[in-house]
Amino acid sequence: MSARPLPSSTPAAQGVDANGVHAFLDALESAPDIEPHSLMLMRHGHLVASGWWAPYTSERPYLLYSLSKSFTATAAGIAAGEGLLRFDDPVISYFPEFEADITDPRSRAMRVRHVASMASGHEAETLDRALATDRADLVRGFLLLPPEREPGTVFAYNQPTTYTLAAIVQRVTGLPLTEYLRPRLLDPLGMGEAAWLRDRAGRELGFSGLHAATDAVARLGQLYLQDGVWEGRRLLPEGWVAEATRPHIGTGDGTAAGAQSDWQQGYGYQFWTSRHGYRGDGAYGQFCLVLPEHDAVIAMTAATQQMQRVLDLAWRHLLPALGPEPLPGREREDTALRDRLTRLALPPAAGKPAPPERAQSWSGAEFTPYDGVCPDRPKLTGIRVTVGADGWALRLTEDGHELDLRVGEGGWTVTDGPLPTAVSGGWTDAGTLAVDVLFLETPHRLTVTCSLPDRTFTARWHTTPLHSPPLRAMRAPRASA
Repeated sequence: MSARPLPSSTPAAQGVDANGVHAFLDALESAPDIEPHSLMLMRHGHLVASGWWAPYTSERPYLLYSLSKSFTATAAGIAAGEGLLRFDDPVISYFPEFEADITDPRSRAMRVRHVASMASGHEAETLDRALATDRADLVRGFLLLPPEREPGTVFAYNQPTTYTLAAIVQRVTGLPLTEYLRPRLLDPLGMGEAAWLRDRAGRELGFSGLHAATDAVARLGQLYLQDGVWEGRRLLPEGWVAEATRPHIGTGDGTAAGAQSDWQQGYGYQFWTSRHGYRGDGAYGQFCLVLPEHDAVIAMTAATQQMQRVLDLAWRHLLPALGPEPLPGREREDTALRDRLTRLALPPAAGKPAPPERAQSWSGAEFTPYDGVCPDRPKLTGIRVTVGADGWALRLTEDGHELDLRVGEGGWTVTDGPLPTAVSGGWTDAGTLAVDVLFLETPHRLTVTCSLPDRTFTARWHTTPLHSPPLRAMRAPRASA
């Protein structure tokens, strides 16, 4: 179903200084290591600013990475409200088939609230070890790893804890997370399309892999800001928001630097405590910032490894822009901001049209990998450059599968369909073709460079996909709706 529009307003009417939003946009766009993709700002229940950096668009689902965790916790909270699970139950009680295998007393003492707050007693991430222990069932592999400490006494960012919470929800409800959430959360909020990656056991991952639009992130944040009530209807159990977003376990190291880190303020039920408010977040800059003291929500997507920097910029520029009263006489500033938000765009990759004197040499040229460069590249085995009636194109071959990309001139060439992409680039010199590929339902950009003199290519991720998918899978899975 299509999402119902959020209530909207001018920034000034809701006490938001448009100049502060401009300053935030300036800071994002001038930072060489931050590539913003979308921004939505809610104030007093109204959408006051929203924009997408073309070729990213508002309607596309987008990989949220660990921001998925906050949706998983929400599903667990709803299930608890329906009496299907209890946070004080032992985790093992939901997996009786593992009863005889799990003998460690700390593993047996682990409660649902411990996995919900990443306080299982393990001192570090267990994902690789759990998969090595039991690749067929990650829950069993996780429970077979004895915690080093008593559950509830130490924090460790640990994917199998969230996976186990998601597995419990899917077990007690008999439904995948998206199907369980559809009538209880997604449809009542008007969230539209949402789809979750599954593992080889068929479970939706829970800890990552949810694809949803930025609008869905903003709506989740607004629901939490409103204590779980939407349009007069209670969607989340009474008391859940306060319980889920308070610190259940400390994450700080006690240092002065730690006091300035938004990752050292404590952890709730799949929500982080921030220096201001609380948040869900995902790798490379996916944010749902909830600011109760300002009655505001900030939803963002991006591609960056400098996530603390993004938060620092939000605190520096957006917080001072959130004033206590409406701002009269600011029509010109509001109009300027609105106009800017409609024109946001990522600059295309550098490159010139094909050199006429070498066009014949390039047409039909085939390239093989240049060994020893970029070990994180996808498993590409070959690239072919062609020219036709629609211009130049690349055919990428990966594990026997072919991906055709059209290379436009002077901007982004967007291809919809099974694998939404945007391509830009061109010739940096007569012997070198460099092309950037945006996988539009993810935060990821791939740069492919072909060298004509030696007929080799390199491929480099700007941010490396965490699930190591083939290129053809760099998109949202089939939607639940």
